[in-house]
Amino acid sequence: MVVGDALLDRDVAGAVNRVCPDAPVPVLDERVTTDRPGGAGLAALLAAAQDTEVALVTALADDAGGARLADLLAEAGIEVYPMHLPGATAEKIRLRAGGQTLLRLDRGGDPQPPGEPPPAALDVLTRARAILVSDYGRGLVRQPTLRAALAEASAPVVWDPHPRGPAAVAGARLATPNVAELRQLTGDAGAGPALSTATRAGHELRQRWRVGGIAVTMGADGAVLCHSGSTPLVVPPPSALDRVEDTCGAGDRFAATAALALGDGAPVSEAVGAAVAAASAYVAAGGAAGLHRAPERQPVLAAARTAEELVAKVRADGGTTVATGGCFDILHAGHVATLQAARRLGDCLIVCLNSDRSVRGLKGPERPVNPEGDRARLLAALDCVDAVVVFDEPTPHQVLARLRPDVWVKGGDYAGEELPEADLVHRWGGRVVTVPYLAGRSTTGTISAARQRGLHLLKGAV
Repeated sequence: MVVGDALLDRDVAGAVNRVCPDAPVPVLDERVTTDRPGGAGLAALLAAAQDTEVALVTALADDAGGARLADLLAEAGIEVYPMHLPGATAEKIRLRAGGQTLLRLDRGGDPQPPGEPPPAALDVLTRARAILVSDYGRGLVRQPTLRAALAEASAPVVWDPHPRGPAAVAGARLATPNVAELRQLTGDAGAGPALSTATRAGHELRQRWRVGGIAVTMGADGAVLCHSGSTPLVVPPPSALDRVEDTCGAGDRFAATAALALGDGAPVSEAVGAAVAAASAYVAAGGAAGLHRAPERQPVLAAARTAEELVAKVRADGGTTVATGGCFDILHAGHVATLQAARRLGDCLIVCLNSDRSVRGLKGPERPVNPEGDRARLLAALDCVDAVVVFDEPTPHQVLARLRPDVWVKGGDYAGEELPEADLVHRWGGRVVTVPYLAGRSTTGTISAARQRGLHLLKGAV
C-alpha cells in the first residue's frame, strides 16, 4: 500500500542547437514528450515493477491532469483509492536535452487540503502487507482520518518524509530522509563530515519521531541506518556508479524496496541493504528517464551495458579485450589462477557468468550452491575482473556474439579439446586459448568433500 501525494511528471526531450535571439537562453527543439506518474505515483509504479500487487491512496483533482494521472496508474495495474483534491493537479515538467535537465516548470499552485479517504481505502490499509508513506509536502498525510488509520496499521510502515510535511506516525518501522531533508527536519547545520551529520541528526530525529529507525540516504555513498543501538550501520552501494543519467525517483525506489522487504519479514538492516542495491541499480539503468523503455532484467542488463561500454573504450584505445566464462559456483584457488592468467592476456577481462537457471540446466536441481547475485559480486570484487555479464542460456554464445572479444579463455582442463565457442569466436577474427589450471581444485570436488566431512561428523555425533 502506497499513501501520499501523486503528481504528474512530464519529460519534454529535444535538442539544443541555438541561443534565443532576444535573451541569452538556449532554445529547446521539442522531439519527444513522455508522461508518467510522479511523487507517490512513481513510488507505486516502482513497487509494482517488483512483481507485487500495489494499491495507492492519493488525492486526484477533477481536471485533465488528474484524468491523465488516473489513466497512467490504471495502465500500470495499480489500484487507486482516490480522495478529492480541490484545485489543480500538481505537474512537474522537465525540459531535457543531451541526457540533462535544463529547466523544471511546476504547475498546480499551492497545496489544498484533500477530502476524506474512502472507506475502502481504510479497509485495505488494515489488510496491507507493507505500507509506504510517500510524502511530497502537499498535505495528504496530514489528513486526520488517514493519519489515524496509519498509526493503527499492523503492517510495517516506511515513511518517506518531506521537509514541508508532518512527522511520521509514532511506531513507524523506518523513515527514509536524504541528508538535505534530514538537515531541514532537525535544523542541524551539518557541521563536519556527512557521515557525522547523518548519525547525529538521524538519532535525534528517531528519538523525536519515536520510530524504529532512520535510514539516511546519501546518494552515491549509500545509506546510514540509525537504530536503537549507538553505532550506526553504514551501507555502501554494491559498486561505484560510473555514469548517472537521472537520479529522479531514486529515493522512491529505495523506500519502496525497503517497505517490501520489511513486509516479507526482513530485519531493518537487511531491508536497508536491499534498498541501497535496488536504488543503485535503478540509477545505473537510467533512473526515471528509463521507465518508458521495455521491461528489462535490470541487474543483468546493466552489467551487460557496462561490459559493452568497456569493450568499446578498450578498442578505441587500441587495446585487447579478453573474456572467459563459467558457473563459478564456489570460487576457489583454481578459478582465481585462471582469471589472473586470462587478465594478463589483454587490457580488460569480462567474465560471462551462467545464471542460476543456466547452472541448474547444466549441473542439476541442487546447483548452484550460491545464487547468481552473490557469484557475480564475488567475481567483480577481484582486481583481475573488469566486468561480469550474467546469461541464461546453456552456453555464452549470445553474449559472446554481442561483445565479440579478441580473446576467449578457458582453464587448462580443456587442453586438447575443441571448445564449442571456437567457431563463433573465429568468425570475427578472435582467438581461443587455454591457460594453466591448478590441479585438484574443482567446485564438484569441494562440494563432495564437504558432504563427506559432514557425514563423518554426523556419524561421530551419533
